[in-house]
Amino acid sequence: MKKNNFKSFSITVQGRLVEFNRPAVMGILNVTDDSFYDGGRYRKPEAMLAQARKLLADGADIIDIGASSSRPGATLIPQDEEARRLTEAVRLLRSEMPDCIISVDTCFAAPARAAIEAGADIINDIAGGELTQPINQSSNQAIPEMFATVAELQVPYIMMHGGREHVNHEPYLEDDRLIDSMVQFFSRRLDTLYRLGVKDVWIDPGFGFGKTVEQNHMLLDRLDELTTLFREPLLAALSRKSMIYRPLGITPDEALDGTIALDAIALDRGARIVRVHDVKPALETIKLLAINSKA
Repeated sequence: MKKNNFKSFSITVQGRLVEFNRPAVMGILNVTDDSFYDGGRYRKPEAMLAQARKLLADGADIIDIGASSSRPGATLIPQDEEARRLTEAVRLLRSEMPDCIISVDTCFAAPARAAIEAGADIINDIAGGELTQPINQSSNQAIPEMFATVAELQVPYIMMHGGREHVNHEPYLEDDRLIDSMVQFFSRRLDTLYRLGVKDVWIDPGFGFGKTVEQNHMLLDRLDELTTLFREPLLAALSRKSMIYRPLGITPDEALDGTIALDAIALDRGARIVRVHDVKPALETIKLLAINSKA
């Protein structure tokens, strides 16, 4: 492994500057019925609050709430139902944990707006704006509705690659085009976001979305190409995904050890945020990598 020098970064949430001097840990809270790993476990308010408290107690910097499963084969729920679930969850957590940073995992502008207005801090968009309708600005240039919403709300935005292909079941890119395609994807959209006045953007290469298992591992191996090219913090979401459990012939329930191993590789290659179901092992991995980098 390389000895990566971690670069600190910051975001502005609710008018306050939050600085990260180590990789950030984003804890997953799925309030869905059918997510691939923990669907249905946290639908009731009591279970939702208990899991959120556990994530924070284990050291999560951010809680990422998802209300519509994006697992392979899942059907996205109607936007009004997604908005209802997100706002209920956000209000519940905000009332009990007023200082926690809350992200919402949605690829549509209306649920994103509703969640932010309910008290969420960050929009995590698995489709990178590609599942919202384009709208025309005064310049007559069409932009994704999600981008316009983020710019209006002035909130941090996480932009993922591959979500549209995953949701629409479109063909995979050839291996030799994948990295180039991602660079073009992020470059064009970052330019649009910054021209609209968005200030805080993270990028997510979209492990498991619109990519084969082999492509996911190739992408992980070459992740430092993206972290070198882009100044934006890179988020790695590898937790318990098929790129771990399929090659090993196990289930998502058995994929924690593999998650820790791949998170360590991603962090070593420059990832600055990991999105995980299991916060404590991720934080321990970060601490050990920090010790190793100083040795």
